[in-house]
Amino acid sequence: MAYVATKGGEEAIQESERLYHQLKGDVTREAVDIIIETMPYLVDRVMGEASLYSEELAALAIAQSGGELYEAILLLRAYRSTQPRLAYAQPLKLEDTLIVRRISASFKDIPGGQILGPSLDYSHRLLNLAVLEDDYEPDFNEAKRAETPAARNYPMVADWLRQQGMLPTVTTEADMPIEGADIPDVTRDALAVPAPRAHRLQSLARADTGGVLALGYASMRGYGFVHPTVNELRLSYADVKVKHPVTGALFSPGRVRTSQAEVVTNDKTGYKIGFAATFGWNEVKLIAAATLDIEMSNVGGHEALSEDFVLYHTEPLESSGFCIHFKLPHYVTFGSSTDNVRKVISTFYGDDAAGKESIIEATATPMDDLKEATTT
Repeated sequence: MAYVATKGGEEAIQESERLYHQLKGDVTREAVDIIIETMPYLVDRVMGEASLYSEELAALAIAQSGGELYEAILLLRAYRSTQPRLAYAQPLKLEDTLIVRRISASFKDIPGGQILGPSLDYSHRLLNLAVLEDDYEPDFNEAKRAETPAARNYPMVADWLRQQGMLPTVTTEADMPIEGADIPDVTRDALAVPAPRAHRLQSLARADTGGVLALGYASMRGYGFVHPTVNELRLSYADVKVKHPVTGALFSPGRVRTSQAEVVTNDKTGYKIGFAATFGWNEVKLIAAATLDIEMSNVGGHEALSEDFVLYHTEPLESSGFCIHFKLPHYVTFGSSTDNVRKVISTFYGDDAAGKESIIEATATPMDDLKEATTT
């Protein structure tokens, strides 16, 4: 679709931007720190959809955009594109992560036990109005205790199912070592359908949370073939491991929050597993994404749950950018369409009707006459 570029009005554009920033207040270091401390799940969502792990930069993008998430993601991705790629991290083993939350809806007693961790799943959704009182004092000790990670070495529930013969066996990393640099990168390679497995999972990791949820929910409601059960959901801290450029030895430059979800479903061919993972903690997105992972592998499923539809239409910047671009001037294309309408009016109702300022007014009487004739 063509549209004309915005020209002129530089002063008005500058004043418009100034008003935008004035309405949201000043961006300060203190404001960024408050966002990091009080809105970690929002920061996680922006980091995941921007595919750049930096709490500080994500919080800055949120503050700078006034909380407009698509703008924040755009800011962070734009910054990401300017940074050099110095090294590739080694593939992560889920069993080596520091677990904070690990649950299964498939089985009550799973190897290693259920770890509820931080969650509001079992809480009453009530506004804490006491916070608005002048003498309110939060209990910071309770918040700190919630961040303590559990022990390592929790076996995968899917592996437990494979040992029982309920899922097909898969090739392990020990049988087929993988280097990080050898994994296809959707941020550098154009997405094509059918997509490599790596591109699918990376696209889901970067996908818009709302878009993934909408399509995943559509599948769950019956527009697809998957009614998922959460086989395993993990929130964890993971040590990033890279090779030293000189010695080649593995070392960890830092630790990141990660989340992974596996859902399982059963049909006439047996049990199937769907998987999704992302930066930060974003449970609802991953359950929906893992559901879509299964749907995209189904042959003959609903078009809106195909790989082509899901991966292209849940890309946050592509979809939001295309929608937002309709705000830009489309004077030429819309003017062309109105000219065509006027020609039609002129042909059927005469030049006088086509010359009126309001096309609705020009066609009101004939349309009313047509309605009356049809009723009669």
